[in-house]
Amino acid sequence: MNGLNLSTVLATQGAGEVAVAGPLLILAVGIAVVIGMIVALRVNAFLALITAALVVSLLTPGEFSDKISRVAAEFGAMAGKIGLVIAFAAIIGKCLIDSGAADRVVRLFVGLLGEKRCAISLMSSGFVLSVPVFFDTVFYLLLPLARSMHRRTGRSYLLLILAMGAGASITHSLVPPTPGPLLIAGTLGIDLGMMILVGLLCAAPTAFVIYFVVGWLARRIDIPMRPLEGTGPEPEPLPDEQLPALLPSILPIILPVVLISMHTIVSTLAKGADEAAMIHRIGAVTTVLGNANLAMLLSAAIALYVLWSQRRPTREQFARTVESSLMSGGVIILITSAGGAFGAMLQKARVAEAIQQLVAGDGTAAFGGIKVLFMAFFIATLLKFAQGSSTVSMIATSGMLAGMIASPQALGYHPAYLAAAIGFGAQCGNWMNDSGFWIFAKMGGLTEIETLKTWTVTVSSMAVIGLLITAAFATVLPLI
Repeated sequence: MNGLNLSTVLATQGAGEVAVAGPLLILAVGIAVVIGMIVALRVNAFLALITAALVVSLLTPGEFSDKISRVAAEFGAMAGKIGLVIAFAAIIGKCLIDSGAADRVVRLFVGLLGEKRCAISLMSSGFVLSVPVFFDTVFYLLLPLARSMHRRTGRSYLLLILAMGAGASITHSLVPPTPGPLLIAGTLGIDLGMMILVGLLCAAPTAFVIYFVVGWLARRIDIPMRPLEGTGPEPEPLPDEQLPALLPSILPIILPVVLISMHTIVSTLAKGADEAAMIHRIGAVTTVLGNANLAMLLSAAIALYVLWSQRRPTREQFARTVESSLMSGGVIILITSAGGAFGAMLQKARVAEAIQQLVAGDGTAAFGGIKVLFMAFFIATLLKFAQGSSTVSMIATSGMLAGMIASPQALGYHPAYLAAAIGFGAQCGNWMNDSGFWIFAKMGGLTEIETLKTWTVTVSSMAVIGLLITAAFATVLPLI
């Protein structure tokens, strides 16, 4: 009965209070379903999001016979947008780890910056590797190196692991093809190349500033490196001769970024330049090569070749490597696609219009300006703090705000800046309900209180600093 009443309220769409109350009530119900299932019932995020999408769809006006099928249709549409990219990214990440290519990239930064700047080397390594590789995998990869550097150089252990984690966390939330930024780009209709460029533009200075915050924390909190529970002797790093060469090691990381970004740049130059036939011919080529699916496929092929040439696995071992990577990627595809369906149902419930009317008064005022960045950050932070998952926070926030973006001109800046604000907000409030909190605590050998004082403070500071930097860039470099 409640569902029918809400649908009736929305269908009639009276003025003022009712038009706002109905969609916001549906939004509250949807969020309560997600948080309740994830936090209270410990249900997998995929089941929580798809259930929330079904609930919101049932409460939203429309033909009753279509209310289930439209959830499935939006799920498929989002899977079509991001499925291949995430699958290829999972293969690339697995191959980089198993072939030793990721280790080679780390040693590149150590060689360039020297052991005295080993904390910067670890932060840079995490920053780069977290573009195609998931955060937890990057942390597992770099932690033995951080412990080894601490023993060899005597540098603060806390400084090393905080810098390492912060570098990986920034790009994980801002730069595709990691799932969260990829889904935000799809939901908000942002060109993937522009999302990469703006993500890097906002992430790089944030990493620079947060390094000094991390150093300040490390000087004031003394945490020794402790033996890790349940682990045997720490493995010795592989000698250089057992690692692949630098170019094939780093090519799977930079190739998709270059190809996708090149397509965005050429497409931008081609607008309003009809007389420049050469640009349009180049654009025809970059349209193909810069397609995210093709770019990631090429990178995955290179990564697979590097693994095969370096380790010479048997056919069975090679197949198991691909299958294990696709299994981990498949879970992410399910979660992000379910999140896309949830966001689409929120749009059909006219949640965006309700929030816009609530913020802009009569609903006719222009909805834009820097205040939208702060609102997006605040919503993402609340959702992150409530249920713990950065990806779920990004999914829900972008779904709420998608319908508000009439045009970049109405916002006053490129929507990629809004995506960056959501990404930073989804990092704030990282505490005990987040898996990243426990990865840092248990793998780093810290207590829960120590992790709250160090890791939670670091990522929350990073989020606020990143928001301010994003707002500054949106003001001085709106890209519209």
